[in-house]
Amino acid sequence: MVEQSKEAVRLDKWLWAARFFKTRSICQHEIELGRVYLNGQRCKASRTVKQGDRLRIERAEEIWTVRVVALSEVRRGAARAQLLYVETRESQQKREAQRLLRKFANEPAQSIDKGRPTKRDGRTLRRVKESWSAWE
Repeated sequence: MVEQSKEAVRLDKWLWAARFFKTRSICQHEIELGRVYLNGQRCKASRTVKQGDRLRIERAEEIWTVRVVALSEVRRGAARAQLLYVETRESQQKREAQRLLRKFANEPAQSIDKGRPTKRDGRTLRRVKESWSAWE
């Protein structure tokens, strides 16, 4: 069912196989940015994961805390991927609470895509404002 021939697997491969991220390059990038912690410490993508290790994974607005149950370097279906880890009860409760908050009250900062407007965007905004004031 789940591949267990190895004693340790690279962290980026395991995250990819467990379907936390879509590609290994995204896994490596997220690890470099410090969004993945192995046993409470920042680490590199080449760090090995063993059974029993604890991972803290920040993905978008969600934070997962999981314990590694099985190892795999092969990406399979979602049902098999979920057999590779067990999410802690606290993590499930926090994610559910965050989901409910997002459902009832949107965070205004989430609508900002690129940050501050560029010069061109500012000119466009001023033109639109002028046309609205002329219209009134």
